[in-house]
Amino acid sequence: CNMSKRVQEDAKKWVDKAVHFYNASGKRIALAEYTNPHGQFVQGEMYIYVLNRKGTMLAHGVNERFVGEDFSDLKDSDGKSFIKDILETANTQGSGWVEYKWSNPVTKEVLPKKVYFKKVDDLIICSGVYKHVIYPLKFSCI
Repeated sequence: CNMSKRVQEDAKKWVDKAVHFYNASGKRIALAEYTNPHGQFVQGEMYIYVLNRKGTMLAHGVNERFVGEDFSDLKDSDGKSFIKDILETANTQGSGWVEYKWSNPVTKEVLPKKVYFKKVDDLIICSGVYKHVIYPLKFSCI
């Protein structure tokens, strides 16, 4: 199957799983679980992060120090304001994809990355994937 498409489907399923958990558990428990580096929403390089509608980080699977910080002006290595793109799309369309370039924490290479996100209540639940990396999730090809 098309690996790039499969990786994107994994990101979408990861966010859908996080949305389901939020709906079942409530905001406080969900945000705590998303920020738990040993929890169910961190697997290899895939993790969940959550923004509010203004760009403040509410949860982050691999760096809890980001929680409470304003990320609205964050730019990628090409100077693209990708968080602003996420906020604009989430607040107008409810969900979508944004592409940007980011340093891979394992290889230190700057690589193209795509983030899928979905707005639920006042949260924007996000998961990004490097476009050319094989991930350990066991989701099947569609």
